[in-house]
Amino acid sequence: MRQDVMEALKKYHQEQTIHFFDSLPPEGKRNLENELAELDFAELDKLIAEYVLRKPETVIPADLTPPKYYPLKGDAKLEERYKQAVEHGKSLIAAGKVCCLTVAGGQGTRLGFDGPKGTYPIGPVSGNTLFAFFAGALKRMGEKYQVKLDWYIMTSLLNHKATVDFFEENHYFGLDKDQVFFFSQGTMPAIGYDGKLLLGSKDSLALSPNGHGGTLLALRKSGALDRMKQRGTEHISYFQVDNVLIPVINPLFVGLHDQDAAEMSAISLSKTGPFEKLGNFCVSDGRLMVIEYSDLPAELAEKRDASGALSFICGSPAIHVIRRDFVEHLTQGGNLRLPWHRADKKVPFVNADGVTVKPETPNAVKLESFIFDALVFAGKPMLLEGDRSEMFAPTKNPTGVDSVESARMMLMERDARRLEKAGVKVPRKADGSLDCMVEISPAAAVDDEDVAAYVKAHHLTALAPSTQSFFE
Repeated sequence: MRQDVMEALKKYHQEQTIHFFDSLPPEGKRNLENELAELDFAELDKLIAEYVLRKPETVIPADLTPPKYYPLKGDAKLEERYKQAVEHGKSLIAAGKVCCLTVAGGQGTRLGFDGPKGTYPIGPVSGNTLFAFFAGALKRMGEKYQVKLDWYIMTSLLNHKATVDFFEENHYFGLDKDQVFFFSQGTMPAIGYDGKLLLGSKDSLALSPNGHGGTLLALRKSGALDRMKQRGTEHISYFQVDNVLIPVINPLFVGLHDQDAAEMSAISLSKTGPFEKLGNFCVSDGRLMVIEYSDLPAELAEKRDASGALSFICGSPAIHVIRRDFVEHLTQGGNLRLPWHRADKKVPFVNADGVTVKPETPNAVKLESFIFDALVFAGKPMLLEGDRSEMFAPTKNPTGVDSVESARMMLMERDARRLEKAGVKVPRKADGSLDCMVEISPAAAVDDEDVAAYVKAHHLTALAPSTQSFFE
């Protein structure tokens, strides 16, 4: 064991982590030593004192108010501003100033699927995967704006190899290999309630992802930030892998963000009710922030304005545009300037007898950082209301709310609306629901303009009832 690691273990009373070290094979010794060497024990000791040995209280600011935002629809003056922002956003895209960042570290376990969530077959007709949808959209946007758009994909230790292999097997879905940059999310060790680091096995700590806020630090440590700078990238379009409806780069969003000189911007969705499971955009002391749905007091969640609408109606779907130099500032010196959040979990661990224990009740703390906490540090953050039916269809469950079923239905409805807008007759039942299955490949069309051109080129006039149509 390295001398500096041994000294740190003794200084911070974490010697239990090397209880089995002498009996490990060389590979096991190397693995554990490397994991321990990665830890900042001084910082970890402070976090243990602050978040583990005592349970921090969630303090809701007394001056909390709803935020100002750009509405989905505005008056004539604002609509003109939106048109200008769209054109500005398109110019940024064409100049190669914008890249995509997909957070894709999760597995499809909740969907009953064995593999990275991005490899889940979400297409209602095609069976195409989530990754295939995003790749197709990037490819089409590249053709549209005559530029090669870079795609940064954050994996986890659990699914990194499987994700890279999936792209290799599918020949990067028609993208150049050089356009796609994979990097892994950072981890944090699970900490027992006594402040001791837990072993997941005799040769490894019990590690877990450090939260989506860790994306920012992982960008720096992986070299992605340096790569962006070298390639002239100024803005990062951030979204999560389970949202099949997401516009991978939204010209209006990017354009407003840059025109407002915002360091970090966010899409806001009008909540369906006071307790919808979306974070709440709020303002305190002049700073934009997100209060988790579980933390916002009921009296604020249910508060309504004079028109009867929810006062705190702005919900966060985790869609952002972030300036590259803002990420550089937040991660200066290799440390992340974001607060941590405590999560009490049931963490399997190896005890002093070498036996794996699977607790039935929470026994440890996992620490996570959340990307929305960066909004507090952002100069001139911008908030834009989004159309839920056009950009938010999370795939978190097999059925029900935010599910595979609902995502596929929303995808078909979105594509049907685009076809109807282009003059195609789409069969519908008496209640207005679709009487067919329809899917448009994003590799063929990413917006209304593309769909109209596709319809004209292929002489489409009507779809037949009770049929399946896939346009590519």
